[in-house]
Amino acid sequence: MLNSAVNSKQRSHQRRPDWLKVRLPFGEGYNDVKRIVENGGLHTVCQEARCPNIAECWERRTATLMILGDVCTRSCGFCAVKTGKPLFLDLDEPRRVGEAVKKMGLKHAVITSVNRDELADGGAAIFAETIRQIRLQVPGCKVEVLIPDFKGDSKALKKIIDSGPDILNHNTETVPRLYQRVRPQGRYEWTLNVLQFAKQEGMITKSGMMLGLGESTDEILKVMSDLRRVKVNILTLGQYLQPTKNHLPVGRYVHPDEFAMLKKEGMKMGFSHVESGPLVRSSYHADEHV
Repeated sequence: MLNSAVNSKQRSHQRRPDWLKVRLPFGEGYNDVKRIVENGGLHTVCQEARCPNIAECWERRTATLMILGDVCTRSCGFCAVKTGKPLFLDLDEPRRVGEAVKKMGLKHAVITSVNRDELADGGAAIFAETIRQIRLQVPGCKVEVLIPDFKGDSKALKKIIDSGPDILNHNTETVPRLYQRVRPQGRYEWTLNVLQFAKQEGMITKSGMMLGLGESTDEILKVMSDLRRVKVNILTLGQYLQPTKNHLPVGRYVHPDEFAMLKKEGMKMGFSHVESGPLVRSSYHADEHV
């Protein structure tokens, strides 16, 4: 047990390889996005989850807006978003999100959220209203939603789908064997059921995984196969990076060549697009995925 703890500590302090270096945030585009988000009283997963691509994306004037507040009711071992008991439901948030999308001049908006398990519909109504507000304020803008699992509640999912997003994304995040450690309040079968239901409703579907948490290549390929079995269209694969010392340590840094191999295998399996690389995240270059 002691050796395991020591090894975990050593792994968490591995020096990051050169291919994971990113530039510091600066520039006019970055500052514009920061100002729009702050003035709207909004949140982004870019900030809350400490995304390594924030400088690049914000300079391109793109951001993934996070709705339903900034406090999550779950405590996943990989995620830097605050956990706890949310204070209230901000019913004006969808309007302000639409306004921010308009000010940023987005043609492809990505909306995600914290988990709100204390709400009867998990926050699905706010998702639906946010989509409607973007359609109202920015006609022609494509809307991609990165949603929680809603504990597999098909009524909540239907509420979102009926509001007309262009792409529905729900991440598996890791392999089934690691769920208890990585996503203790999630279920692998919920993920597949969400994606299968969305596909049956005619949606373009998308999912993603973080690598470097202790999974094997065979396990990754099996998850990819499972995702194709439920006809997922788009796949994203990226390197897990430990956000703080209180989060799960990095098991290994996956070489870019392995990401390239997985992309090749994914395309063979029939995914329409595979975004695979060390710094890839769910919404990284999302506008180029379709």
